[in-house]
Amino acid sequence: MVLYVVRHGETDWNKVKRVQGHTDIPLNEYGRHLARETAKGLKETRIDLAITSPLIRAKETAQIILGTRQIPLLEDPRIKEIGFGEYEGVSCNGEDPVSRAFRLFFNAPGEYIAPKGAETIEELYERTGDFLKELCEKEEWQQKNILISTHGAAMTALLNRIRGSLSVESFWQEKVPPNCSVTTVQIENGVPCIVRENEIFYKEKVRQWNTV
Repeated sequence: MVLYVVRHGETDWNKVKRVQGHTDIPLNEYGRHLARETAKGLKETRIDLAITSPLIRAKETAQIILGTRQIPLLEDPRIKEIGFGEYEGVSCNGEDPVSRAFRLFFNAPGEYIAPKGAETIEELYERTGDFLKELCEKEEWQQKNILISTHGAAMTALLNRIRGSLSVESFWQEKVPPNCSVTTVQIENGVPCIVRENEIFYKEKVRQWNTV
């Protein structure tokens, strides 16, 4: 099994550094451009099925990349973005107490405290880990190439698990995956291994979303 794990394209909230989480923000035109360029880069790549977060920014990214391929597109809530509860909509650049408290998520994740209605990083690790485990054990998919369309923190949780590191303190050791970056994962005998990480198919300068 080969996985092509992609982070969704840019949204208007990404552009101005507002916290999204479960808030269902669509791609902006630049984000669609990134997805179209990624589609060109993967044009000759065999993809047998796709699994997407149910959030529209990830689903639209998958649809653009798939183009005219007539293959299944499945939704799985286990790979949606981490929920930030009361922090959703907050500016990452603000100097108010709420913005400063949120920035710990990036700058010092071991000190981050999930607010009311939010998920913890440990909970994100649990649900994305359950998703990965099911993929590794799914016998009927072992010879398939699968596109996975997800989000920055959810993608990081998946890849950290493959690396064998579930440390909350070093959650962002590889920083936030760029929008529409593609990481290739090979699964053999139920064991996943990262083959290529954060491959970019567009020419624009990569915009770093995190604040560190």
